[in-house]
Amino acid sequence: MNISMVGEGKVSLISGGGKIYTDIAARFCRSEKSMENIIASEYDAKLVKRIVESGHKAATEFDFFIFGVEGYARVTETQLVRKRLASYLIKSGRADKKGKRSFDVVLPKDILSHKSTLSFPTDKFSVKGKPLSDIISEKEIEMTVSAEDILNQIEVWYNSGVEEGYKEEELRYIKPQATEFKAIIGMNAHALNDWFMIRCCQNAQTEIRDLANKMLKLCKEAAPDLFKDAGPSCKVLGYCPENSMQNEKCKGHILTKAEAMEILKNHKK
Repeated sequence: MNISMVGEGKVSLISGGGKIYTDIAARFCRSEKSMENIIASEYDAKLVKRIVESGHKAATEFDFFIFGVEGYARVTETQLVRKRLASYLIKSGRADKKGKRSFDVVLPKDILSHKSTLSFPTDKFSVKGKPLSDIISEKEIEMTVSAEDILNQIEVWYNSGVEEGYKEEELRYIKPQATEFKAIIGMNAHALNDWFMIRCCQNAQTEIRDLANKMLKLCKEAAPDLFKDAGPSCKVLGYCPENSMQNEKCKGHILTKAEAMEILKNHKK
């Protein structure tokens, strides 16, 4: 079993950035030039900035970014694929690997020290083929186990199932949410900007926020004009739309929408 920690996931930008198509797409709406001239026009960073800042982001959907992702848990995969306007190809967990599939898991460091005492009937254990209940009088024994102990037992159970000919697509039902996934993710710039607003927020789960921040860093490097002001909602909007659900770390530092509207209301007076 290979264990990695939350936060160690890797993200690579496979394609996107370089030549930006948002300005070309925007010109098609209002320019009187011919199609050939529009396509041949020099890149206009000011036009892209104006499009992004205005909120008319349909033109940004013509810039597409593809990422390679590994080292994240299935816990995070389920949150990732909630973003509808995206493309995903995820490494198969059902393909029959003939016992060659590695058992890779991703865990938060905070839970590694946690151990729990579990009780097991002695008639479920044996010593050299003899039931443990025939050796000791206790009907139950207690074992103190960690997350790693539990995962090791799942790995043994899974591998023995493969050896006995059970289908991996059925054995995987017992695999934990900590199981690592690998994926290729594709999103256009509009979808990415929307996604960053939600998933870079302090209220986002730790690992999905780590993924989003790493993707954001790559996007800012590859296409700064498209993602200059991208980030969590509070950065983009100037206030936190979570209101009563605002993260504790943000309270007193970032205005909620309700607070911002009250200030604006008083200012107009």
